[in-house]
Amino acid sequence: MKKKKLRFVIGGVVIALAITYMVFAGARNNMVYYMTVDELMAKGKSFHGEGVRVAGKVVPASIVKGPQPTEVKFNVKDKEGTGILPVYYKGIVPDMFKDDADVIIEGRYDPDGTFHAKTLMTACPSKYVPEDKQQYISKEQLKSY
Repeated sequence: MKKKKLRFVIGGVVIALAITYMVFAGARNNMVYYMTVDELMAKGKSFHGEGVRVAGKVVPASIVKGPQPTEVKFNVKDKEGTGILPVYYKGIVPDMFKDDADVIIEGRYDPDGTFHAKTLMTACPSKYVPEDKQQYISKEQLKSY
């Protein structure tokens, strides 16, 4: 009877270890390092071909739509930084995507300096103003709203 119980315990431990290993190995493959545009530009070569997530602002007048409606090229910069990152994205473009929008892009940084984004997310405005009130509020008032 003790041999059966020992086999059962050993088998359970082996199964638990295998499941734990699969969870951590899967999570490690899906983890994406988060950085700013300037950080990516500074460490660029070490991230070529790696999955990376970058936060920045869309450079005004840099958005160029491609031949297909789901294709767009644009530039991203840091809020304070000087580095500009060219981005190519093919997919559904968020409604809030526009000049000066805060964006988070996820994808791969190529050796040619272009970032090929798989995911494009826009940040929501920091303050909500109802649409019916927007026409009556000046930009100065909005800052203090």
